[in-house]
This record gives sequence, C-alpha cells and structure tokens, in this order.
Amino acid sequence: MNLLHQPKAVLAVAFSCVIAFMGIGLVDPILKPIADSLGATPSQTSLLFTSYMAVMGLAMLITSAVSSRLGVKLTLLIGLLVIIAGAGLAGLSDSIGAIVGYRAVWGLGNALFVATALAAIVSASRSSVRDAIIFYEAALGVGIAAGPLIGGVLGAISWRGPFFGVSVLMALAFIVTVLLLPKSTTKPKPSSLKDPFRALRHRGLLGIAITALLYNFGFFTLLAYTPFPLNMSAREVGLVFFGWGLALAFASVIVAPRLQSVFGTLPSILLALIGFAAVLMAMAIWTDEKAVLVAGVVVAGLFLGINNTLVTETVMKAAPVERGVASAAYSFVRFSGGAIAPWLAGYLGETINDHVPYWVGAAAVLLGASVLIASRKHLRHIDHQPGHEIPLSTRPAAASALATEHA
Repeated sequence: MNLLHQPKAVLAVAFSCVIAFMGIGLVDPILKPIADSLGATPSQTSLLFTSYMAVMGLAMLITSAVSSRLGVKLTLLIGLLVIIAGAGLAGLSDSIGAIVGYRAVWGLGNALFVATALAAIVSASRSSVRDAIIFYEAALGVGIAAGPLIGGVLGAISWRGPFFGVSVLMALAFIVTVLLLPKSTTKPKPSSLKDPFRALRHRGLLGIAITALLYNFGFFTLLAYTPFPLNMSAREVGLVFFGWGLALAFASVIVAPRLQSVFGTLPSILLALIGFAAVLMAMAIWTDEKAVLVAGVVVAGLFLGINNTLVTETVMKAAPVERGVASAAYSFVRFSGGAIAPWLAGYLGETINDHVPYWVGAAAVLLGASVLIASRKHLRHIDHQPGHEIPLSTRPAAASALATEHA
C-alpha cells in the first residue's frame, strides 16, 4: 500500500486518528506530577484511566447505533468536539475529581471517533480493506507512540500542557475533517442497541472478549502504575513509553502478520499472552530496579502489539454477526479490564507494596490465556476464513460493517 497515493480524505482521518490515540498514553508522564501538585494518591490519580476506559467501553454499545443513523462524518465530528471540550476542561481543572470527570467526557468522544474512523478510511481508500486496516494500525501505532513523548515534553512545562495540547490538535483535526472528508453517499442499515448483547451469546466471541478483558487488565496495570515506581521526570517517563509505543506499532504492523502466517492466529495470540505475562512477572520480581522496569515496558510493547492486531482480527471472524456489532460487544467487555486495573493497581501498591500490582496483572494475563485455550474449539475456523480483500463495489457496506473494528 502506497501511503503517498491515498485520497486526501484518508490522510485527513489518519491524521485525526494519530491525535486521538495520543490520548491513551498522553497522561502517563504526568500521572506523578498531577498527584504531587494536587495531593492525590496513586489510586486516585489512576482514575484518569479508569473513568476514560469505563465510559469508552460503555459508549461502544451505542456507537454502532449512532453512526448508522447520523453517518460516519457527522459522528466523527461530534466525537472530535467532545474530545476538544473534555481535554480542554481537564487542563483548566484544579482538583483530581474534576480531571477524572473530564477524562470520562474525553472517553465518550474518543469512543464516537475511533469507532467510526476505520469506516471512513476503508470507504475512502483506493486499496483493499486489509491494506486499509494496516494503514489504520500504522496511524494507531504512531499516535500511541507519540502520546507519551508529547505528554513528557509538555508535561515538563506544566501538567496542564498535555491536556491543552490535545485540545488544540483536535481542533485542527476537526477543521481538516470538515474540509477534506466527503459526506458518505450510502446510508447503512440502523442497528439496535440490543445487538451487541445478542452477539455475546456466541461462545467464540464471548471467549475472545473475556481473553481481551484479562489481557487488558495486565496492559493497563503496566500503563497506569509503572510511572509511580519509576519515579522519573515527566520527560523521562515520556521517553520510556515512547519506546513502548514504537515497539507496539512495529509488532502490530510487521511482527503480528508474520507470526500469524507461520503459526496461525490462536497460537500466536497464546504466545504473546505468555510472553507478556512473563514480562509482568519479571517486573514484579525486580520492581526496585529501574532498568528492569524500563526494559519491561518496551518489551511488553511487542507482545501487546501482536495481541492488538490478532485479537481484533479474530473478533472479525469469531461470530456470524455484523462486524460492527461484534466489535461493539467485544469492546464493551474488554474495556472493563482497562477500567478496573488502573485503580486496583494503585490501591494494591499503596496498601501492600509496589510488587503486588504486577503479580496480579501477570495472573490476569495467564488467566486470559487459559480462557483462550478453553474457547479454542469455538475459534478453530478463524484461519480457514478468507482474508479481507473486499471488492471496490462492496466497499461502502464493508466500511459500515467495520465501523468499530479497531476502537
């Protein structure tokens, strides 16, 4: 896929995706500065992740219904406006409770945006759906990698800086989207709010969703708690998680497809889960060694990148339901792990010691691997289904179906 020969609409949405996904890691470098400035505990500060992920997960249940009625472009623009407001108001806040609340607003906007971004890229792209997904993954990876770096640079000036930075960048993305993204000429079939719950009756989809919940538990333990035992400056923490983001992007786009072609989808996911659990156990044992924590964060990015790509592709094929509905159901379940883990990690670190959060995270990831093994008979068809090479004539319908795939 030639990135330089894509329509302006695709590049516009990709640019917006990069900024949207900065929000995941942007607050990492400023967690400790916020705690120090506002007199908050690690568990209170970690609620910045909990509120964001909890609202994002719940909102995923409605994104398919909303976008199928309002259309992709309008849904994207509403999501961008909500993010602009949430990030800007968080930067103006003077209490940890207010910031947590505005992060929840931010999560709502992010759900509306990312749930429809892939649909816009697929429908406007000149390439196959598989290539569009890879392009989307690249934008996601750049955003996740850049978030901690920008958060560290702006956070070195003030902990408010990253919030204002996102608000300004999202305003630019809003203008670009208005000018360059055409309104869709096709109207997708409206979906029901009950559809995601019906989809979870399929054992394969439920199994992969629970697996993702448990691995996200480990993921957000790493993401939200590690800045505290690292005890570095905002700039230094930003650089550490920038390395994590680069590893995640590389594994998502390069490593995951190669492992899949050699070992198959489920064995590759299982390998990544075991590898990630091993990293968390090493961090649990040597929590007092900053070099181990830094190395663990970066190496974990490789295993997380593999999972991000292959688990999402598995969701696409796990159940005989529309892909957008399957993804909404899956996202609702998996973000529960991202909502619970940050607060629990902070609480365990405060009340017991810094080692325990990583042990609990590792146990959750290993439990996820066990769920995947138990669900394998319902997922054996994954590698026997055709790829995502969808003809141009059916692309608008495919875009609608893929609306929430990689949220």
